[in-house]
Amino acid sequence: MLKRFVIEREISGIGEMSPGQLGEAAHTSNGALAQLRGIQWEHSYVTADKTFCIYLAESEDVIREHAKISGFPVNRITEVTQVIDPTTEQYCPIALGVPAVG
Repeated sequence: MLKRFVIEREISGIGEMSPGQLGEAAHTSNGALAQLRGIQWEHSYVTADKTFCIYLAESEDVIREHAKISGFPVNRITEVTQVIDPTTEQYCPIALGVPAVG
């Protein structure tokens, strides 16, 4: 079963890369992914000097293997245990009309 992970990568100046340069990085990542099983790249958020990559993977080990093959650093791997968004409010007792306990 694949679990969701956030991979933090410190890459100086990545936020200044052109779309073409980011495309080359994606090509490198995709090439590494093609060599592995049990891992999928969903997307990445790019900031000035970091990326926060969202992956589905069987384990942290396969993420580290991807990093080794691709040459991209891995500074932190965090497993996602739950997701919250605006629709999560539907489970709130107040939104359901149930008085708050407490």
